[in-house]
Amino acid sequence: MIVNEEVAKATGALWGRVWLPPMCLKDGTREQKEEILRPACAGKVFVAFCTSEPGAGSDAGGVRTSAVLRGNHWVVNGEKCFASFSEGADLALLTTIVDSDPKKPTLLIINPKTKGYNIKRLPSFMQRSGHGHPEVDIRDIKVPADAMLGEVGQGFELTKDWFVEARLAIAARSIGMAIRATELAEAYAAKRVQFGRPIGDFQAIEFMITEMAADIMTGKSMLYRVCAEIDGGLDRKHAHAKASATKWYCSEAGWRVVDKALQIFGERGAMCENPVERLHRDVRLERICEGTSEIQKVIIGGHIRKRGLDVYTGWS
Repeated sequence: MIVNEEVAKATGALWGRVWLPPMCLKDGTREQKEEILRPACAGKVFVAFCTSEPGAGSDAGGVRTSAVLRGNHWVVNGEKCFASFSEGADLALLTTIVDSDPKKPTLLIINPKTKGYNIKRLPSFMQRSGHGHPEVDIRDIKVPADAMLGEVGQGFELTKDWFVEARLAIAARSIGMAIRATELAEAYAAKRVQFGRPIGDFQAIEFMITEMAADIMTGKSMLYRVCAEIDGGLDRKHAHAKASATKWYCSEAGWRVVDKALQIFGERGAMCENPVERLHRDVRLERICEGTSEIQKVIIGGHIRKRGLDVYTGWS
């Protein structure tokens, strides 16, 4: 969380350069931990996560990529989109359903360089970075039978664990970008003179900076608390619930703050030479990636119905 926050102060586009192996690898076998997780933590192996499909984005249950066990290999067919970094990854966790059965979601560990993993297209995005989010056609990939994370049917549960860390990383980056944008806007407002006074002396600007600071304080407090709770052993379901609320609030707050910063700069804020212009593009995507703000609200509402308000309003 701290690393993501600091990296984002430079640019949110750098997040893919921070090695962050999917947290669900901790549930791998002893051999998988030694061969994949430890090297990934050391930055020697890069692991991508491929979940989204043309018909499965917010609805993770819509996954149709199928794995069939034939002898000592899985044979996999399907397609993925937004398969971030997989064009250069050493390994990837691939969300599949066994025997085309939606009740058997399963994570397979694949090598994206395997024959049959065909990158159809690398779309361009508003966030400019050194990695892609390819569209992939998967045709008759052969995967060893033991190259599976967890068990058959456990795929969505493990994917939720990955969503927890991915959403908290987004929250951290959103706060980092908000802090950088506020620092830049506050410094500019102190030196930009109009009508004989620095614009920061005018209440309209002062109130914007006040709101920006309060949004950052609120979001950062929420983020640090939830991450500390997870480090302290927060159970899986509560972590999922709180990560959604944190991602929703911090990404929306980050957008509000950076947008105000651009407004304070005026037309200079829209110039590509201004860091705020880049931050504005970068932070906008955070309200969409790894579950839109609207989907986070659906998740939050579902947890309230199942577990009550205390998961969000209680304090322990």
